[in-house]
Amino acid sequence: MKPLVAVPLLACLLLAGCPSGAPPPAEGVTPAYAAVARGRIDVEGGLLQIEAPREGRLTAVAVREGDRVEKGQVLATLDPEPARLQLAAASAALAQATAQRKLLAGRIEAARLQVQRLAEAAAAGAPDGQGADAAAIALQSLLAEHAAAQAGVAMATQKRDGARYELDLHTLHAPLAAEVVRVAAQPGMGVAPAAGSLFTLLPLTAPVVRAEVSESYIDAVTVGMPALVSTDGGGTERRWPARVLRIGRIVGPATLTDDAQQRTNLRTVNCVLAFDQPPADLRVGQRVLVRFGAPAGGAKAP
Repeated sequence: MKPLVAVPLLACLLLAGCPSGAPPPAEGVTPAYAAVARGRIDVEGGLLQIEAPREGRLTAVAVREGDRVEKGQVLATLDPEPARLQLAAASAALAQATAQRKLLAGRIEAARLQVQRLAEAAAAGAPDGQGADAAAIALQSLLAEHAAAQAGVAMATQKRDGARYELDLHTLHAPLAAEVVRVAAQPGMGVAPAAGSLFTLLPLTAPVVRAEVSESYIDAVTVGMPALVSTDGGGTERRWPARVLRIGRIVGPATLTDDAQQRTNLRTVNCVLAFDQPPADLRVGQRVLVRFGAPAGGAKAP
């Protein structure tokens, strides 16, 4: 079999895809791949940055860098005492409102019984119609008070639930199974929202590749297309088969090249690939080279 010939297209694409306006391959020369681009290893959604949900002081840090945590596992706790006091006050207010409603409910039952007895007496010919009217008015007043008490109970319940939520926010939990890659927290440290990440988590999900394909060659890449991912750098080259998951719809500057001129002039489209068999020896952020499609002429990918 005649060996494949390296062509200007491939050499150019090795630098994150040929820039717009690059000359076409020489006549009679077959490109080795549909496109070649630089990429980097990532996870869906990227690294998780966990910040303090409320202002306070850390009382405990439960994990260290390198630990693996399950979803819901405690990462750290803030001083809970202020939130506990708020919850105690809200719970007391709810108990008072509930007792008031219960008291009114008992008075309403007695008033209804009184109205019923007076109505029966009036039907039997008793002359006290004025007393029956007064009893009916008193019942209506009690019903109005009970409705207000019911609203008070609902409001107190909402405040109690809000205080519980605030107390829960004083405990930081892992949102999903992950590896702790950075800890910037220690007991006694004062924290506040948007003051910076306390924990950086790497989700324990399959890695993906984010490749930057030159806009001039993005039409040659399709969803489901096979690809070959290889290490991009010194040392022994390693390769893994992958497939295209998604192709972006936004054209932007190249970010994976060290050449300042290319970062300014080269326009690329982000493409996400999944490995056929996720490798265990790749690290998030590691740079790779992505060859899209099968080699020309039916040759088997190396």
